[in-house]
Amino acid sequence: MKTHYHILIIGGGNAGISVAARLLRKDPGFSIAIMEPSEKHYYQPGWTLVGGGVFDVTSTIRNEADYIPAGCNWIKDGAETFDPENNLVITRSGEKLTYDFLIVCCGIQLDWHLVKGLPETIGRNGVCSNYHVKYAPYTYECIKNFQGGWAVFTQPGSLIKCGAAPQKIMYLAADNFRRRGILEKSEVSFYTGKGVLLRVKEINEVLVKIAERYGVHVYYLSNLKEVRGDAREAVIEITKGESKELVTVHFDMLHVTPPMSAPDFIKKSRLAVQDDPFGWVDVDPETFQHLRYKNVFSIGDVANAGDVKTGAAVRIQSKMMMDNLLDVMKQKSISDNPRYDGYTACPLTTAYGKLLLAEFDKDSKLKPSLPLDPRKERLSMWLMMRYIMPWAYWNEILKGKV
Repeated sequence: MKTHYHILIIGGGNAGISVAARLLRKDPGFSIAIMEPSEKHYYQPGWTLVGGGVFDVTSTIRNEADYIPAGCNWIKDGAETFDPENNLVITRSGEKLTYDFLIVCCGIQLDWHLVKGLPETIGRNGVCSNYHVKYAPYTYECIKNFQGGWAVFTQPGSLIKCGAAPQKIMYLAADNFRRRGILEKSEVSFYTGKGVLLRVKEINEVLVKIAERYGVHVYYLSNLKEVRGDAREAVIEITKGESKELVTVHFDMLHVTPPMSAPDFIKKSRLAVQDDPFGWVDVDPETFQHLRYKNVFSIGDVANAGDVKTGAAVRIQSKMMMDNLLDVMKQKSISDNPRYDGYTACPLTTAYGKLLLAEFDKDSKLKPSLPLDPRKERLSMWLMMRYIMPWAYWNEILKGKV
């Protein structure tokens, strides 16, 4: 097996595949490898619609081999140890690989174990989550079998991927209950570790009204600490000023968004932000170049680029990072290159057939890409998410075309 690559990419998800495709479209002669242990590739934005009963989960799964770009070597292994001083990565199987340039885009880790009792009960006892391909179908089982009672949805205060997803499934569930005539017999609650529904003022005001429309009880600065599946109880820590209070709430259905962090093999490496328990890769959030190792770049969920962990952000990041990487290869300065402004997008499903498209930057300023009022729920945006975005993902984005 070849052991040295000009460019070694850690992670074969959206970011890794699309970056490799972009680079090879730029120069087919690049020696590039993607290190990715999974045989399957997942369209994760589709899991909201799986949980809402719109998509079959199989439509979100493809073979990884079908999307590795031509001319790119696929290393079917995971990274275990990084030695950036010697441009070395050691795999889980013990192989040693060296590189000239390293791109780290291995995604995010779901820390189910940080909520007591959650690993034992997720996927049963009415406890579901759209954050894993295994559990998303069970979300719809919980929704369609719900006959009234207590439906609880949670979101941690720490950074997560697709930060609007916990709300998206809640609105779909509430709309499902309304259509079946059981919403008035239901208490829908949202416990979020955040202080707002979305940090963009204009969108937050709209979301507050949508929550009110469904009668959702919103509890801010609230984090799930324990799930007692057999008893159908959730223990939640609510912050009130300087004090914290533990409350136990009953549920008939509980949708959990688990805490998240960088994968453990990143967290323990010299690539991570020092003394950061979440372990994000220590990059300049505007250039994606590592702050200590100048031949290392990182984008996507694992990068220390703020709360912009979405596919929309990856699409912009991959373009800008590639330009910076190519200049560094040529020993050119990147100081005058365009800098990433923190653009991200949250397509919020607010009902079946309605979607609110929020696009904004790191300063919480709206950055709409379409000449439409982003504060309006639209059928057209729903149709885009349901039909256009999945097609674009498999046929355009992963191929580095857009």
